[in-house]
Amino acid sequence: MADLKSMEPTETLDVLGRVCPYPLVLTKKKLEKMNSGDLLKILCDAPASAEDSIPRYAEKQGYPIEVVKLEDKGYWEIYIQKK
Repeated sequence: MADLKSMEPTETLDVLGRVCPYPLVLTKKKLEKMNSGDLLKILCDAPASAEDSIPRYAEKQGYPIEVVKLEDKGYWEIYIQKK
């Protein structure tokens, strides 16, 4: 499997400051508009979304996902590749 965070994202979605369910809803909407093979980078500071709902959604869809917690910045970078 490719190291998603080392790839250039096709789109970046900033959901910082948003709480559930908005990060997941916005992620789904953004992915629907993207092409197969595109890489979405999500900036998220909601723990429930970053650690639970978004990864669970991506896995259900069969999309490769990588979640990187940036402790010093207080948010996560989530990389999802649409398949």
